[in-house]
Amino acid sequence: MRLFFDLPQLDAQLLRTISYTAAEGADIGECLSTAEKIKEDQWNSWYDNWMATAKRMEENAEISKTAGNLISSRQAYLRASNYYRTAYFFLSGLPLDERLIHAYQLHVQTFSKAAELFPHPVKPVRIPYEGTFLPGYFYQVDASDAKRPTLIINSGYDSTHQESYLALAGAALKRGYHVLCFDGPGQGETLINHQLYMRPDWENVITPVVDFLLTLPEVNSDGIILAGLSWGGLLTARAAAFEHRLAALITHPGQFDALDSIKKSFPEVTSLLQKDENGTLDKFVMQVLTNPMMALKFKAKMWVHGIHSPVELLRQWQHYTLEGITENISCPTLVLDAENEQFSTGQAKEFFQKLTCPKDYILFANAEGAGEHCSAGALALFHQKTFDWLEILFNQKIHSPLNSNNQEAIYSL
Repeated sequence: MRLFFDLPQLDAQLLRTISYTAAEGADIGECLSTAEKIKEDQWNSWYDNWMATAKRMEENAEISKTAGNLISSRQAYLRASNYYRTAYFFLSGLPLDERLIHAYQLHVQTFSKAAELFPHPVKPVRIPYEGTFLPGYFYQVDASDAKRPTLIINSGYDSTHQESYLALAGAALKRGYHVLCFDGPGQGETLINHQLYMRPDWENVITPVVDFLLTLPEVNSDGIILAGLSWGGLLTARAAAFEHRLAALITHPGQFDALDSIKKSFPEVTSLLQKDENGTLDKFVMQVLTNPMMALKFKAKMWVHGIHSPVELLRQWQHYTLEGITENISCPTLVLDAENEQFSTGQAKEFFQKLTCPKDYILFANAEGAGEHCSAGALALFHQKTFDWLEILFNQKIHSPLNSNNQEAIYSL
């Protein structure tokens, strides 16, 4: 789906940002007017113009707050936070760009100011993790002590727990779910401020998160749901294979193997990662990196993983696979997919087919405007189908696909 830019990578990030209009985190006119000022051949113009828009929203938020208009203030702070995050997207990697640090800090600060004005209780949390902590927010539906099902939202490579609120948490709260959003190793604060890097054994991240939730009196221990967005779809599936206290798993998109797309275009990669006497793999990677956008992608991912070599990144990705462990996932699982999924094409179907637990598959279609990665541009439909599935699951309706003889159903939207 082309929105504005000729360069697909710019257009995808614009669509991602504008999607949060559905969650009070963007406004269409603000996003398009910002895009009009950006020069596709001048990379600094992306950062400069999103920063200017974000700063204007932050100033508007403060004006409304001073006037006592707290709803308008909250909404403007949320938009500012989203735009600050958008501003630094293409600066990821080492050495750290000071502009990234500055924009990230403003992203966090403006979200914090918005959170102070939310109509529901919000608690900043520090989840104990291997001698340190994972930062996040615990969002409650209301101030009562009533136990409720709770959704853990696990974001992707380049996201933050603040963005997770816009992506899914706000929608969950409206439907009666408590929510925990957090930054795991290699994400947001843990990466930028604490240099904790990505790891493949994600169960060692999710298990402490579940342990933490079970200390909270508001959490229904039988109703903990794990949702993985983008790269988080792979991480959470890995975690669910070992963490069996989950009531449900949602992956959007479903994924199976981080090296899948590379293996398809370069089948020799698996053997060359073990032994490459002639430097063939180095030559392949150097050819890939002649594409400026691929070079930016590898730079960002190397930072997330705490490594400095593109070939070493490929070696790291070998460990991000569900081969041999998919059958260990026992909780009901919803596998979401998009018709135009470009990062893990075909993997959601492969993951779904290998699952042996109660399972459902939903394909979001281009014809419905929902066919992009993580349903960008169609969050309302994503929320509708996801929470309809959870309602069926928790209410145990007689005609639920989860209760059918073959324990699965496939939907196409």
